[in-house]
Amino acid sequence: MKKYIAFWSILMKDMKTYYLKPPNISWGLIFPFAWTLMFFIRSESAVNIREILPGVMALSVLFGTTSMLAVTITFERKSRSFERLLLAPISLNLLMLAKTTGAIIFGVLNALVPVFFASFFIDLSGINWTTAFFSILFIAVTSTFLGLFISVSVSEVFEAQTFSNFFRFPMIFLCGLFLPIQNLPALIRPLSYALPLTYGADILKTAINGTGFISPLISFPVLLGFSLFLFLVSTRNIQRKWIY
Repeated sequence: MKKYIAFWSILMKDMKTYYLKPPNISWGLIFPFAWTLMFFIRSESAVNIREILPGVMALSVLFGTTSMLAVTITFERKSRSFERLLLAPISLNLLMLAKTTGAIIFGVLNALVPVFFASFFIDLSGINWTTAFFSILFIAVTSTFLGLFISVSVSEVFEAQTFSNFFRFPMIFLCGLFLPIQNLPALIRPLSYALPLTYGADILKTAINGTGFISPLISFPVLLGFSLFLFLVSTRNIQRKWIY
């Protein structure tokens, strides 16, 4: 079996089975829509909307990717359909890349929802869209691989969602999405720098408002390192726990 055919077949199967289902499409739209309205309506001026836009986009990607992957991997593991995929004549790395690509695409599309609504309230000119796109892509990749790491560590969907919240909700306050990291207590700041979302959100701030304080030349390699680390640890755990 040619590798690209196997990759495409697994990706299309997941798209039809999970991502293109009406409940998931509505969830993917409603969640960032609710976050967007909550922050945008609360804002009193156009300047505030532009300031919070990077945080809302990063939050939409984080919750969209981790939620979807927790369902797809854990549910297939529970129903034993994932074991049939493990029998396919392809490498484990290619199999997991195919399983996670759908969530990455879903996360990138989620980030566009806040941008769409923001365009009705503020002028979006002056944004470095190339840098913004790659920052969204890296946020989606690291968030997806974080969801993969969590999914491999549990056996039930509700456990995956609960475990995901253990990481996701602290990230809202620790990663500089809405509260500057410089304003956090000095004892907490090391935790912020240990989370990949900090670097992705900072690149988004640089691309949209020019207010990031970490050079993208540092943030992009750090995000690449987090991506490789989470993916390799997750595949190692699959080999150790799920392949006999």
